[in-house]
Amino acid sequence: MSKGWGRPFEDPIEVAGTKLVALLDAAKYVTALPKKEHSAPKWQAAMEALILVAEGGGPTMFARIGAMRALNRHYTPEINPKGKEPHWGRRKLNRDQ
Repeated sequence: MSKGWGRPFEDPIEVAGTKLVALLDAAKYVTALPKKEHSAPKWQAAMEALILVAEGGGPTMFARIGAMRALNRHYTPEINPKGKEPHWGRRKLNRDQ
């Protein structure tokens, strides 16, 4: 497996109208963030994943996942308190008919 900061992501990351195509693009994006945001734990983990993939080799998907988690860190999915409801409804027993 090849190494280096020039390795492209399998799917580019779109952020604010720009595309992060390679590991170096993502690293430049992270380092250009304001210090308060750059020092957030999610961004630190994303940067660590970028460094590991660029210098140690490995799948670029790991670095992409780290960057996507950092970008979407404020998103919380809506949770259904009832859980998943079955599509068939309640079963009718012979005694209830």
